Amino acid sequence: MDSPEQPQIYLITPATFELSRFPDQLARVLDSTAIACIRLAMASQDEDQLSRAADALRDVAHARDVALVIDDHVLLAERLGLDGVHLSDAARSVRHARKTLGPDAIVGSFCGTSRHDGLSAGEAGADYVSFGPVGAHTLGDGSVAEQDLFQWWSEMIEVPVVAEGGLDADLIAALTSCTDFFGIGHEIWRAEDPVAALMSLKDAMAGTA
Repeated sequence: MDSPEQPQIYLITPATFELSRFPDQLARVLDSTAIACIRLAMASQDEDQLSRAADALRDVAHARDVALVIDDHVLLAERLGLDGVHLSDAARSVRHARKTLGPDAIVGSFCGTSRHDGLSAGEAGADYVSFGPVGAHTLGDGSVAEQDLFQWWSEMIEVPVVAEGGLDADLIAALTSCTDFFGIGHEIWRAEDPVAALMSLKDAMAGTA
């Protein structure tokens, strides 16, 4: 993914969804606004379930010229003709994924709140790094990726950065000047109208909320 001048939307699927309904819901979101990339982020480790979901979402995404990557499953990404992989283990698998998928694939790396892990992933060949969660939460030790991290990264590092996890309008407004992508998922899928929820977050990005 190329680094844009203004942040773009990096859409993250729910951890679970009904395959009979979600592709249509995704299509409505894609048709409502520009989306840079979609990440298939299912909790399931069932290969058949993941493959069926990836096939369905790939058709929706590629019909609209939107890239689709999958969490961690490098071999599935290759076999199913996806655009790349999003790795959850910081820099550890980046070189392997790049070697397996080739130079044109998207290889992203989630680095939590660690500047060091982000630098290591970038040096290993990641196309982007993501930091998060940026919002308050009760998972793990409660650490969050502070605005200072994104500010430093945007000033010092050329590798594009994604802000994700616990986003709201205020956080988006605060981070718009120092991130390349917003990773948005449950923030809209839990809403009754995902398109309206996404538009509200985009308004915050534009300073019109």
